[in-house]
Amino acid sequence: MRKLRVLLGAAVVATTLASSMFMASRNDNADAAVAAVTWNEDFNGAAGTGVDTSRWNFDTGGSGFGNQELQYYTSGTSNVAMDGQGHLVITARKGSGGHNDCWNGTCQFTSGRIQTAGKFTQQYGHIEARIQVPNGSGLWPAFWMLGGGNWPTDGEIDIMEVVGRDPNRLFGTLHGPGYSGGSSFGGQLVAGSPWYQAFHNYAVDWSPNLIVWTVDGQEYFRATPDSLRAAKGNVNWVFEHPFFIILNLAVGGNFGQGNPASLPAESKMLIDYVHVSGTSTTPPPASGNALKSKLNGRCVDIPGANPVDGARLQTYDCNGSAAQSWAANGDGTLRAMGKCMDPAGGALTNGTPIQLVTCNGNPVQRFTLSSAGDLVNVSANRCVDIKDNNGANGAQLQLWDCTGAANQKWSRA
Repeated sequence: MRKLRVLLGAAVVATTLASSMFMASRNDNADAAVAAVTWNEDFNGAAGTGVDTSRWNFDTGGSGFGNQELQYYTSGTSNVAMDGQGHLVITARKGSGGHNDCWNGTCQFTSGRIQTAGKFTQQYGHIEARIQVPNGSGLWPAFWMLGGGNWPTDGEIDIMEVVGRDPNRLFGTLHGPGYSGGSSFGGQLVAGSPWYQAFHNYAVDWSPNLIVWTVDGQEYFRATPDSLRAAKGNVNWVFEHPFFIILNLAVGGNFGQGNPASLPAESKMLIDYVHVSGTSTTPPPASGNALKSKLNGRCVDIPGANPVDGARLQTYDCNGSAAQSWAANGDGTLRAMGKCMDPAGGALTNGTPIQLVTCNGNPVQRFTLSSAGDLVNVSANRCVDIKDNNGANGAQLQLWDCTGAANQKWSRA
């Protein structure tokens, strides 16, 4: 959330949902990780009452907050209040509200931002909020955490961001030294219908050397020091100290962008609860984005987790890393570590090596996993094949006529 959020520059893993929405499909995994409750906020106050200021602070002002946001954040109940139905409502309103000291002159909107710095912090655990985001181009709701006041050195964990100009896309992101702003590291989940249509449970499971993002119990991204450095180079993993929680509704800004002038008089972000618990030392299992071979039980892998253009894809022991997390994008591509699976040189003949390259929009980069377990290149109508039926680590992949053999059968794992 913090500053200079430009989507194009971010390293991301994107996953697309074919169904309109989903509910928790991995509660067994989430429950296995959850330990004692450490902090709860259920927002059950009477309509019009404010947050408990022994637990929450207000961030106020119209500085733009490093993002050239258009709102003035107020304190009190004018923009942050209970609705009497078990929700906290953060309301973005058109108009200055009498505030003439925004970074760009007279303020165009008022809104709210609350956080727990100095009142509640936690290192590791399950951090979850049930939220219904608002609808409108130019809105930028967020549920996130900061590790201190020295940004980006102290780190930032964005648990949920949805921007109104792209309402089907959910962002989960890390910022730190060398991977902040437009160079952040994170994942995306593209749903079949807008996130604003319902409440959803947005969460992270945070443990030493691992952060896992889920929505409604479904994992869509995980980060480790190794996957971070594979994408960003020799940078520091700075998520080893307590962080505090933030909820806000921004308008416009470098990431929110959109068309704020088209917004209604009021836009409301509803928060049902924020729940925090400790976490066991056993992380949840891999997300299901791996592609596992029937022949050798190994996964499609980027050698050395080094996503250079032309890296020859192989099978290797499944390890849950970003180098084996293949997200199905809406354009038909399979992506890992921000790049695409690709037939070398755009060739579609038998024996063409399968490699990793920058996604370029060429239709030859489209692959589909059939219900029969065939991983088919759409343009070639040929299958991804383990060369020479090699069952060992390092076995290389190629295109070949589909035969139904085990060296061409794959499943999500």
